[in-house]
Amino acid sequence: MSERTLDYFLSPSRMKKRDAAEVKWSHAVNSRSRLQEAVTGHTHMIEADIIMKGHDPKEPIMAHPPDTDSDITLQEWLEGVKAHNVGIKLDFKSLEAVSPSVALLEEVLADPSRPVWINADIVSGPGGRARPLEHQAFLSAVTTLPTHTVLSLGWTTGWTAGTDNPVCSDWPAGPVCCDWATDFKMCRKCHTPSQEKWRFSDCRWGYQKRVQLCLHSGRDI
Repeated sequence: MSERTLDYFLSPSRMKKRDAAEVKWSHAVNSRSRLQEAVTGHTHMIEADIIMKGHDPKEPIMAHPPDTDSDITLQEWLEGVKAHNVGIKLDFKSLEAVSPSVALLEEVLADPSRPVWINADIVSGPGGRARPLEHQAFLSAVTTLPTHTVLSLGWTTGWTAGTDNPVCSDWPAGPVCCDWATDFKMCRKCHTPSQEKWRFSDCRWGYQKRVQLCLHSGRDI
């Protein structure tokens, strides 16, 4: 968890102590009803998935594959978020959706204090069956984002109950799958001359639903 994110919530009305474990998340906020529930509750960080709508008009929408449609677009979702003191984490499931989404993020990013995390799986991890986003194309598409944006980059995983899953552990929040080979691949893909803008200074572990490698602009996680 970045220091900037904790600073945003560290007030008597939002969070009383400097502890990342105190941050409350709402996950898979991919509908109007889920968004309304999140912004009117006690959530600090809202996580949602982005794909391109499966039919015309093509635009970024809030949905997780295999869904191809949603009752809320990214533009509508951001409008619903910006009036509330919440941070957001956007999980890109479609490379096609990245560039138009970055353009829509300009207004919400005008407040440099608001936590904005950008996530994508860019490496195939243990047991992962889903195809990761092509890392060079994804990182190039987000280079126009300001450096206070957090890049939370992950890898695909697979886990099946009752079977011998490679390098996976059971955590209360769900299965966690990782290995050092995946860690190394992630660092190799992110530490490239084309990504100097982000000043990736460190690789640290961050646990949420699974292990992610969180890389961001010159700050410890």
